[in-house]
Amino acid sequence: MIVVTGGAGFIGSNLVYELNKTGSNDILVVDNLTEAEKYRNLAEARITDYQDKEDFAKALSGSSSWLDRIEVVFHQGACSSTTESDGRYMLRNNYQYSKELLEFCLERKIPFIYASSAAVYGAGSPFREEPGAERPLNVYGYSKSLFDSVVLRLLPDAGSQVVGLRYFNVYGPREAHKGPMASIVLQLDDQLSRGDKVRLFGPTRGYEAGEQRRDFIYVKDVVRVALWFAANPEKSGIFNCGTGRSRTFNEVASQVIRTRGHGEIEYVPFPESLRGHYQSYTEADLTQLRACGYSRDFVSLEEGVREYLLWRTDTGEV
Repeated sequence: MIVVTGGAGFIGSNLVYELNKTGSNDILVVDNLTEAEKYRNLAEARITDYQDKEDFAKALSGSSSWLDRIEVVFHQGACSSTTESDGRYMLRNNYQYSKELLEFCLERKIPFIYASSAAVYGAGSPFREEPGAERPLNVYGYSKSLFDSVVLRLLPDAGSQVVGLRYFNVYGPREAHKGPMASIVLQLDDQLSRGDKVRLFGPTRGYEAGEQRRDFIYVKDVVRVALWFAANPEKSGIFNCGTGRSRTFNEVASQVIRTRGHGEIEYVPFPESLRGHYQSYTEADLTQLRACGYSRDFVSLEEGVREYLLWRTDTGEV
């Protein structure tokens, strides 16, 4: 049995569907459906069972027979809001819960592949998986950095696979439930559906209007990387998961406009509330991922945005 925590969420649900495509249907999805609309992400998926995250956490310390059937855990569940101000909640949800699940997997020698984040780097550069590179700008990034540090301490003595993937800016199908935390691709497309303008931030921290840069990675690639590690259980470590190429927000907006066939860019003042908490530039250093053996090319921004927006049209999401 395969466990996918956060399986009703954005990356988790895409992972479930890709597992289905490869013939894997014996899947336990773990999530919190207080936000009930997330169920739509799994409406057509084939899974064996669903458990609430709190029930799953309690079960880990028990002796249920199904625990012995777990072959791999994809830990995608987390609070991903970069503006969350409740540090106690964030640390309990992203750090303590992850530690408990990691300990369970190490004890039973179950491969553990989990979601970290490029938010651990903050505004710093270079974006390499090395000590001292982590300078998070918010408690979300701190919660991920703190757990990564636990993993790095335990890795030398780990008797089974542990992989952390530091996701950069992921976009793609099944993210609509994320609201303001959804990708800029979805937000711009929604703006175009309501009018003829897309809005980007004006100048900030030395960047001209719309020229802030991020490493945008299509969710299909994120899933491919995770499944590659699952197929190579001898590989462990913490790895960047981006394309290795930063692109401007202007380029993203232009591709959205090009795909939809209409629209123009409008620039708005940079919010005071984000000053000091915003990554104006990210670009994954893929040296360690490539050295580990992952050689597949990544989907280009142009191809990924086009495919994603056509998916939104075909499924009636917009």
